[in-house]
Amino acid sequence: MQNNKTKKEFSVIILAAGKSSRMGIPKLSLKYDDNNIFIKHIINEYERFGCKEIVIVVNETGKNYLTENKIKFSDNVKIVINKHPEWHRFYSLKMGAKSLSKDSVVFVHNVDNPFVNHEVLNKLLISSHKADYIGPEFNGKGGHPVLLSEKIKNDVRSTKEDQLHFKEFLNQYPKRRVKVDDEKVLVNINTLEEYRKYFK
Repeated sequence: MQNNKTKKEFSVIILAAGKSSRMGIPKLSLKYDDNNIFIKHIINEYERFGCKEIVIVVNETGKNYLTENKIKFSDNVKIVINKHPEWHRFYSLKMGAKSLSKDSVVFVHNVDNPFVNHEVLNKLLISSHKADYIGPEFNGKGGHPVLLSEKIKNDVRSTKEDQLHFKEFLNQYPKRRVKVDDEKVLVNINTLEEYRKYFK
């Protein structure tokens, strides 16, 4: 949970609209443990951390999976369908940002990294006043999730273009990396081999 230094409003957008062509099944449906799939675990951890507004951006296949398997979420979770997953992450981020109702900083979490470290989230939040774009760093490499300022969130919402490069868009804003002691911030699970590396 958050400590007293970081009691502030924040939201999270979980990007889960990729085609998962190399995996063959929606990544959000991958088993995390005996009780949870990736998407449920990520949401549970952000809720435990104190997040009051969570937006999941999925494609039609992902939405169908959630419906057919009767996957239920709490009332503070909103599901948004990206009907153009080929337009990639910026469009998903834009759709997610437009669905947020709270004025706050926002975490952006990729579903292909199911690990949510509360200490990492705390460190990012504590640094949120130092730049518009905050990301974790392990051994000199940038990782995820990232934390975006309210300014970036609003700029994403108002941008007319739909198919911008996510990282290039963010490069126009002040950025800060926060060193963390968790190599899992670098994880991207795109294939079954990568999945088996972490989930045996």
